[in-house]
Amino acid sequence: MATTEVERRRGHLAALSIAAVVIIVGVPLWWRTTETYRAWLPVSQIKELSNLQLQLSADVEVVFARGTVTPEQQKKIPLMRTQDEEHAVDEDTALRYRYETKYRTATIMEEDGLNQPTAAEADLSLHTLSESPCGSLVVYVIPESSSLLPEDMDVYVGQRRTALLRIGAQMRVGKTLDQLLAHLEPRIKQVLQVMSFSHTDISAALSDRVRLSPGNKENIADSMRTFKSSPGYEITFSLLNPDPKSHRLHWDIEGAVHTYIQPMLTKLAPVADFSIDSQTLYYAMLGVNPRFDSSLGAYTLHSDSLAHVINPVEARLGSNAASSNPVLNFLLYVPDAQHSPLYIQDRKKREVPSNAFHSPRWGGIMVYNVNSFYGPEVVFPVDVNINMAKVMGVFLAQLRLLLGVQSSPAPSGFMVAPCGSNGLADWELDRLMWSRSVENVATATTTITSLAQLLDQIGNIVINDNIAEQVSSAVTSLQLAVAELEAGNLRFALQYSKEAILASERAFFDPSLLHLLYFPDDQKFAIYIPLFLPMCVPILLSLLKIVSDARQKRREKQAKKD
Repeated sequence: MATTEVERRRGHLAALSIAAVVIIVGVPLWWRTTETYRAWLPVSQIKELSNLQLQLSADVEVVFARGTVTPEQQKKIPLMRTQDEEHAVDEDTALRYRYETKYRTATIMEEDGLNQPTAAEADLSLHTLSESPCGSLVVYVIPESSSLLPEDMDVYVGQRRTALLRIGAQMRVGKTLDQLLAHLEPRIKQVLQVMSFSHTDISAALSDRVRLSPGNKENIADSMRTFKSSPGYEITFSLLNPDPKSHRLHWDIEGAVHTYIQPMLTKLAPVADFSIDSQTLYYAMLGVNPRFDSSLGAYTLHSDSLAHVINPVEARLGSNAASSNPVLNFLLYVPDAQHSPLYIQDRKKREVPSNAFHSPRWGGIMVYNVNSFYGPEVVFPVDVNINMAKVMGVFLAQLRLLLGVQSSPAPSGFMVAPCGSNGLADWELDRLMWSRSVENVATATTTITSLAQLLDQIGNIVINDNIAEQVSSAVTSLQLAVAELEAGNLRFALQYSKEAILASERAFFDPSLLHLLYFPDDQKFAIYIPLFLPMCVPILLSLLKIVSDARQKRREKQAKKD
């Protein structure tokens, strides 16, 4: 009897020990080793960024030339004036523009520069004296008698960050200084909108974050045409020769790129990195049969059929699988001898002067006719040397459109200088940098906010340290970009915005986020029950047995006392 009692007590102690080990050691160890690791994220800062309040600050220096203000007025010229303009885009996005205008009179050297015979020479001379920092402008106010501008023009926009503004006839010397400044203020604001940024451009840059108004068709078309902001772009030039038996084509693409394209890409280096390649495709057809127009004695492609040209050709172009950057395709198509000459017609059946067209966010195609090389006794194949200056002029214009290098229509009285050999004026670069900075900030905030919402809704997604680091880096870069935009430091703002969009996309598309995304709770039970049930049943039965024996002993003791 005593031996049985000892064995029973030993069994109870063994069962309790096993249960204690399982509960105290096993369960915490299992919980710790199977929990979803989620690193800390700056959620509060992300929520602050979701309510985007952007301020863009532009500095403009107004310089009064001799003959625009009296000596008495020179003493009263204010050092600086600040003007703020606010726009509520939607309930979560607001824009604020701050224009800081500084006033001064021209120096002796600047007066010499303004005495040049033409406005272009004056612009170059003033540029050599001092170079304005990125994102700022200098407006020289010249007297009405100045011969730098034609009579019907009162504003000259140069290739640099300089503009010439002729004072109106109604503001001759003798008017008060306040009247003069009030007269100049709306014109200076127009100069800023042309050379720096306008609300239309900045709103279009927010197209990923807010919906554009359906009434603004021009804005929607521009935003759809331009490639989205990217850290890099691939540019491919392709020569299509559908009839190599008739045409032996020669094009100096390397020299043409070096002469016409590379100067512009070098200037665009702060915006993105560019890589260029070229190829020649033989027996590559357009996929659309041109129609012969007897009145012209030539074949034509109507604008309605241009949409069907790209897909057949694109299949032959190939793709760069090693890069995820967008590709800009520029195709030079030489029609075969049977369909030459070939002209592109617009919707009104008029010939397109450039004989080219572009496709939004894809590239451009130019048709290059070579029928002029055919002599009276032509012998095929004909050697054709392609005029690369003509071709690159078209491709450069298309490249500007696709990258968003475009200015709003100049107001009346404005004379805008051609962009020059670089293909890009300094103020056009600033204008693009303003738009890209805002676009990068808007895209990065949308990406990082979406990621935070996703991780909050799905609790079993692993957040490793690398993702947390990328998210923190994106948030920090966004805060710095917003601060630099507010301070007017355009170059730094663009750099930080690029870092923000890179970090946010690396975090959002990290493959580790998908490891436990499709691992619901019912699958967990299906895995754990076969493992834990065989072990838990004996332990639970032993514990129930111990409880039952304890109750039995308690009843026996109570009966003996009674």
